Amino acid sequence: MRSLDAARTVCERFHPGLLKELEQIPYTERERPGSPVIDLFRIHGGVGLLIPEAYGGHGAAPLEALRVQLALGAVSPSLVAAVSMHHFTAAMLYSLAVKSGRLTGAQTELLHRIVPEQQVMASGWAEGRTAQNILKPAVTARPVEGGFLLSGSKKPCSLSRSMSLLTASIAIHGEEGGEPELALALVPAGAPGLSVHDFWGNDLLAGAESEEVRLEDVFVPADMVVRAGADDPTRLDDLQSAGFVWFEMLISAGYAGSAAALVEQVVERKRGSVEERAALAVDMEAALALLEGVARGTGAEPGDEESVARVLVARYAVQNALPDIVGRALELLGGLEFINNPASAQVAAATRALAFHPPSRIAASEPLLAYFGGGPLVLA
Repeated sequence: MRSLDAARTVCERFHPGLLKELEQIPYTERERPGSPVIDLFRIHGGVGLLIPEAYGGHGAAPLEALRVQLALGAVSPSLVAAVSMHHFTAAMLYSLAVKSGRLTGAQTELLHRIVPEQQVMASGWAEGRTAQNILKPAVTARPVEGGFLLSGSKKPCSLSRSMSLLTASIAIHGEEGGEPELALALVPAGAPGLSVHDFWGNDLLAGAESEEVRLEDVFVPADMVVRAGADDPTRLDDLQSAGFVWFEMLISAGYAGSAAALVEQVVERKRGSVEERAALAVDMEAALALLEGVARGTGAEPGDEESVARVLVARYAVQNALPDIVGRALELLGGLEFINNPASAQVAAATRALAFHPPSRIAASEPLLAYFGGGPLVLA
C-alpha cells in the first residue's frame, strides 16, 4: 500500500535497518515478554526521534513521527505501544528545555546524555487526565534535606524493564498542608527503592513491558525535580497538555499501522472482490488521513484546547473504524489464514487496545459535547 510504503520510507530515513531486523523476527517472538524489539529500537537510534538536533536527536516533525509510528505498528504493536510513552515524554521534556530555559544544570546535562547513551524514558504519569493538572500525579513527594522522597506506583508502566530513566509527575505536599504542588521528577531506573513487578497478564502487547513500577521512599535530589515556579505556575500544565496531544496522536498511529498491515495483505493477495478490496482500502486510508490531518496541524507545543479536541476527535474516529476494518480484513484473508497463521488474528485483537488508553470515549463524551457547544474542554 502506498501509504505504508511512504511510512516505511520515512522510518528507514530515521532508523536505517530497523524494519528489516524486526521483520526477520517471527511475530510471536516480537510480541512475547522479553522481546528484543525495544533493544532493536534503541540500537537503531529510535530514542532520538522527537529530541531536538541540538541535543543529538532527529528533531522529527509531527507528520514524520506519525509515519514512523505507522511503519512500526505494521510490524510490532508491542513496540509502538511502548515507545509512544518515550516519545511523548521526550516531546515534553525537551520543549521545557528549549522554550523556557528554566532547567537546572544537572537537568540539562542529563538531557544531553539521552541520545548518545540511547536512554529509554518510561512515563510515570496518569496519562489520561487533562484539566488544570492534565496528568494527575500518581506519585507523592515528601520534602527532605537536599531533595524529596517519592512514594507511589504506576501500573501499567510501559518500558518498565528497559528504561534508563523514569519521568514521574509528582505531588509535592508541604508541611503546612494545602493544595499539593505539581512537579516532574527525573528518576534513574537503578535508584534505591524503585522496583519493577509483574502486572501485565495478557499475551497481547506483552512485548511492551507494561508492568508495575513501585517507588518506596525513593530519594530524588532537588535539582532533578522540575517545578512550575511562582513566575510561571501554569507552565507544566501547558507542557502536559502538549504531551497529551503527542501521545494520543502517536498511539493512534501505532494501532492504525497494525490495521493497515492487514489491509495491505488483503490488497496484495487480491482477496475478495475488487469492490470489497477497494472499500476496505478506502476506509483504512480515511482513518490514516484523519491522523495525518492532526499531525499536519500540530505545532511544536500544541497545548491549547483546540489541539486537544482535534486529536481526541481523530483518535475516537479511528478507534471506531478499526474494529470494522480489521474484521473485514480477517474475513477476506479467509479461514485457512486464520487457522494457519495466528499472527493475523493477534494483530487484529491488539488493535482493540486503543479503546483502553485514557481518556475513554465514555469519559470524554460530556466534556467534548460541552466544548462543541462553545464551552471549555475539561477532561476529568
